[in-house]
Amino acid sequence: MADSTPSPTPTCDVDGTCYCPLTGVIDTLSQKYAMQLISIIGAHESLRFGAIEEHLSSASTSTISKRLGEFEKAGLISRTQYNEIPPRVEYSLTDDGDAVRTRLEPLLEWASTDE
Repeated sequence: MADSTPSPTPTCDVDGTCYCPLTGVIDTLSQKYAMQLISIIGAHESLRFGAIEEHLSSASTSTISKRLGEFEKAGLISRTQYNEIPPRVEYSLTDDGDAVRTRLEPLLEWASTDE
């Protein structure tokens, strides 16, 4: 049975801006290695899993695999599997994933400054 309790009014900032839509984005991007993965994949047209591991050597295979699955489910990356021997799978950013990467660039530039 559906809950008929009305949803609470979203909490907004003093100026009336509602930041509620950020919750899902922040939950996704705050995961370990999430922003790095978006940036790494976005710097290439597509990447195989092994190449992603080489770029992010400090991350475990299971963590990378988990993030890729979460990003695919969120619509940020696409996974293309080729029917070849040995099997080949490539990952690339979707339009939404590229939009996230574009918005992350200023943050990454700011984080890399020596101030």
